[in-house]
Amino acid sequence: MPEPISQVDYWNGDVGERWAAMQAELDRVFVPLTDALLAGAGLRPGERVLDIGCGCGETALLAAGRTGPSGAVAALDVSRPMLARARARASQDDRTACAPIAWIEADAQTHAFAPDHDVALSRFGVMFFEDSRQAFANIRRGLRPGGRLAALCWRALPENAWVNVARNAVLGVVPEPEPSPPGAPGPFRFADGAALVELLARAGFAQAGVTPVDRAIEIGDDAEAATRFAVTVGPVSGLLRDLDAAMRERAVAAVRAAMPEGGPVRLAAACWLVTAVNPG
Repeated sequence: MPEPISQVDYWNGDVGERWAAMQAELDRVFVPLTDALLAGAGLRPGERVLDIGCGCGETALLAAGRTGPSGAVAALDVSRPMLARARARASQDDRTACAPIAWIEADAQTHAFAPDHDVALSRFGVMFFEDSRQAFANIRRGLRPGGRLAALCWRALPENAWVNVARNAVLGVVPEPEPSPPGAPGPFRFADGAALVELLARAGFAQAGVTPVDRAIEIGDDAEAATRFAVTVGPVSGLLRDLDAAMRERAVAAVRAAMPEGGPVRLAAACWLVTAVNPG
């Protein structure tokens, strides 16, 4: 069995390039979930924000608008392709009413954060740490006493039809892959909310809790667009990565056949809104 690829290499390879290319579609699809995250974060003017796993910059840009010119945002990611997309987007915006953003290529597990941030937020970035306890403890050290964490992570795969519909279709064509080792980085790593709360407590957080967030997300204007989205980003794309052209064509056709017809494709998405406080 080949050695698992590191998360830095993973997000700086083809995956990072594809996510950067699909930035507009991803942000549009995740609007209802992004709104839930920002509501949970409760950002206020003048606050200093850490955006963990900022990707192509959507949450950092929104946080900068909410905290205003008296605030500050430090947006961190390991992916050079996605950070390049984020910086390009920021350079095209009118930033006069927004907080300044520092775009930082670094690993949240080890980066030396200044311990003065009011909020650490993350939209689907916390599931990919190599060492989750170390990462959460390091993020906590970047918060002032009383500073708060707000993050989104996925609940269990069967609850997420936006992934599962396409995945089940592909598994009708190709064998199911070997399961990842328990605790390995991956999108559904924190499906067990109680275990995540315990992990945050062990990392030094207080008042840790998870709240279910359930939304229907629109993954495409029609079945064709939904199929493109499903096979390009997210867990299903990994099932197709090593297929030959003929097998890939069969798998994509199976996904297309599984998508509902007759207009926009809306499927269930199930997340945890994770909140916690640095007790100081």
